[in-house]
Formats: sequence, structure tokens, C-alpha cells
Amino acid sequence: MILFKRKPIFVSFWICSFLLLLLIACSKNENAVIGEKNEDSQINYKTTSGKSSEDPYEISMLLNLHNFEVPNTKIKRLIEGATNTKLNIQFVRETNYNDRVHTAFATGNLPMVVPMSFQMFNQYKDAIRDEQFWEIGPYLEEFENLSKLKPEILSNTKVDGKIYSLYQGRPLSRQGIIYRKDWARNLGLSAPETTEEFFELARAFTEDDPNRTGVQDTIGLTERSDLVFGAFKTISSWFGVPNEFGIKDDEILPEFMFPEYMETLEYMRELYQNGYMNQDFPVASKMEQQSLLVNGEAGIYVGSMADVINLYNQAILINPDAEFDVHSKVRRADGEFGIWAIPGYSNLLLFPKSSVKTEADLKKILSFYDQLLTPEISNLLLWGVEGEHYEVIDGMANIINSALHDQEVRPYLALEIGESETHKGYERYFSYDVQVKAIDLIQQNEKHLIHNPTISLDSDTFVIKGSQLKQMMEDATIQFILGQIDEDGFQKAVENWYTSGGNRIIEEFTQAYQCDC
Repeated sequence: MILFKRKPIFVSFWICSFLLLLLIACSKNENAVIGEKNEDSQINYKTTSGKSSEDPYEISMLLNLHNFEVPNTKIKRLIEGATNTKLNIQFVRETNYNDRVHTAFATGNLPMVVPMSFQMFNQYKDAIRDEQFWEIGPYLEEFENLSKLKPEILSNTKVDGKIYSLYQGRPLSRQGIIYRKDWARNLGLSAPETTEEFFELARAFTEDDPNRTGVQDTIGLTERSDLVFGAFKTISSWFGVPNEFGIKDDEILPEFMFPEYMETLEYMRELYQNGYMNQDFPVASKMEQQSLLVNGEAGIYVGSMADVINLYNQAILINPDAEFDVHSKVRRADGEFGIWAIPGYSNLLLFPKSSVKTEADLKKILSFYDQLLTPEISNLLLWGVEGEHYEVIDGMANIINSALHDQEVRPYLALEIGESETHKGYERYFSYDVQVKAIDLIQQNEKHLIHNPTISLDSDTFVIKGSQLKQMMEDATIQFILGQIDEDGFQKAVENWYTSGGNRIIEEFTQAYQCDC
């Protein structure tokens, strides 16, 4: 009888051991979840408070990993010590992040802090309304620093008028022009003030030998397949195109139903057909787009002006005499200037009730983020250790070892919330005057923003079919620029968009807008 009783225990032991080994093996799959270096990656997402008020409070979270390697824990442990917390972080590669969150949600295993992109946030609005996440708006005023988060950005995150998330702030619009100043000087040209002058600059950089080689080996504009963060959307702003959706006669309509969109299409097609931009743009990546500028093959880059320092540093390795400049205000025919805006954040942080069990737990987590906004901890999070990762010059942080900063500090920027105006830490020091100018122009952009009126509005059809329908119109946009379809062909695509669910999107957004008004 004794042997009979021990047999199932022995078998159970091996079954449990096998399952444990299986779980460990899964945790090592770099395409799923990646633990930190020198740290146990087996994390219990259900952990809440410590044994006493003096014990470090344990917070579990997922973070996007943009680097190739997982960082060591140096910065994390300094932040833990400063905030009296234990941070159980699991890094997930960007390409797998959405799937990881969806799986954790479906299995009831979400961590205590869940960053979500704008698109993912929209997908989880039903769960938010179902009270599966904490509403945090009523608690923000209890915290000295969280209470200073920008109301206009928080408003963009609301669901039915309530705030459920903290935001990771970003400038509302970094978009503008980076161009070869030495080429322009060679041709007696300056920064374009109008769309006509921009076109002329692209023409001259293509046809008038701006690099003085005696052969036609340059083009004006470098563009990529991304119609949003490439050149197309910014140029469309110059023509007065709404930001994804616009309002006409008290109705919400998509941007391509406005006449200014067709003006932009014709403008871009003329640039393309004249050879004033790279002919492979429909398949060009961001890296390939930037390479044309860096290598001296193209003279105009339209995108984030903040990229100028990296592009310049790469360019002078090839041509030490290369000179760059930045510019933003390109006015349309009526003399007005507008530039499209993001909602003011990259990710939103949500707090699931399945893992954040009590109000007291929520307040401890909010207290942690409140501490991250203090200047001292903010500088640690943004810049690292003074003397090791950065030095202070004129009251600003100058990174002294970019490689070390990228490896040890940069991955933890995923913890950041708010923006520089909120945390009051050091701004970054730049010795390159064009980068300083870019920062100033980015701030000036905020006086001329074109906002998306649907940011805080709901459309179930848009959540379900929005990506598919957007791709349909992006394909038609590229086909028009390439000359593969004419205006009638583009309008057929619009009609197809409308009958494939676009009509419902218009109705739902319009109804939500009118109710909100």
C-alpha cells in the first residue's frame, strides 16, 4: 500500500517538473517576453503590497523594447532605491507587444501597469467601460506632480469624459523640413516660404547641379512609403488638409473628401513625374529615405526636425563640408500655415483591476509615477548617472557616452510620463546650433496645429474596419501619385471606402461629435 500511494506522488512530481521546465523555456523565447539581464524573469503579476509600509512596494509592468538587447538593471535599481519600490519589468519587443498584451488580457494575466498605443487604447475602450481598468482622474489632484499633467493632453485620453490613464508626453508636432543649406546657397536660394517655393527648391536641387559636380546626380525630395510620418501628410497640411478627419457642415468627414487633398495629390504627382523625388518611394523605408539625404543624393527631407542632429552627424562622415538647416512654415496660397498634430502622447498607461486589487494599491502605483516627475529622479531616468552617462553644461544635460546611454538608460525611458514642462528635469544640451533651432521651431509649431477632431470620439466601425479602409485609401493615394489612376479612379476608391463601412464611420463619428458638442 505504501508503494501504491507513492507512485502517483512520484508521477505528479515529474509532471510538475516538466511544466515548470516548459514555462522556463517559454520565458526564454525572445519573440515573446524578455526578462532583464542579471534578474529573475519569473514574475508574479498578482504581487501587490509588501509586508509593511517600509517594505519596497512591488509593481509589475510590461515595457516596449526598442533596443536589440535587454538593458542591465543599474538604472532600474537606482530608481527602485529612490522610490522604495521593486519593479518587476518584462520587456517585450515592439513587433510582439500587441500580441503579448492581448494574450495577457485574454488569460487574465495582465501586469499592474500596461502601456498602450493610441490604436490599442481604442480597442480596449469596451473593457474600460466595463470597469476592468481603474479610473484615475479623481486621484490625480492628490499628487503634487501628477496634478500638473497637461489638461489638454489628458482630455485627449478621456473615455466618456473620464480619465483612465497616464500619458507619455510627446511634442504635438515635430514636423518640418531638413535641407542642404550649402546646396541652397550654391543656387542662391533660401528656405521655402510657400508651396510654390518648395516646389522650386525641389526642382533646382534636381536640375541645377546644387552640388557642383557638373552632372545631374541629385534629386530634390526624399520620400518613403509611410504617408503619415513621411513627407506626404506634412505637405498636405501646408495645403490645409484636415488631420485624418475634418468637420464640414457639422459632419465628420475623412480627409480625402476635402478638395485640398486632391490639390496635394496633384502637387505630389507633379513632383514625382518630373523626377524631383525618388521614384521608389512606395517601397522605400525610413532608413532608405534618410540615406538619400545623408549620402548627398537628395537635398530635402520632410519629417521630424528633431532628426537633424543624427542625420547631420552621419552626413559629415561622408562629406565633412555638408551643411544642414531646418525650416517649418510653408504657407499655402491664402498665406496661412498649418501643421498636423499628434494627440500629445505616444503611449498611455492603464491599470487593470485584475492585478491592482485595491484603491490603496492604485495610490501606491500613482505615487511611484508622481515621484518619477521630481527633477532628481526624472534626470536619473532620462539621462542616467551624472559623470558616467552625462554632464551638466549651462544647466542642461550633455550625454558624454552615447553608446553607454543607449545601452543602459534609453530602454528605461519607457517608464517616463508627462513631458519636460511637467517634470522640470534637465533639458538636453546641444552644441549643434541647427538642432537648437529645430527645438525652437517645434515649439513654434504649437501655434499652428491642425488637430484630429475624432481623437476622443468613438466609432465601433472605425475600430473594426479602420485599418483596412485606411489601407484602401493609402493604396489609391500612391496609385494617383504614380499616375496609375486619375481623379475619376481616385473617386471610385472613395466610393468603395464609403460602401465598405466608411458610411458607418462617418455616421458614428458625427453622432458622437454632435452629442459631445
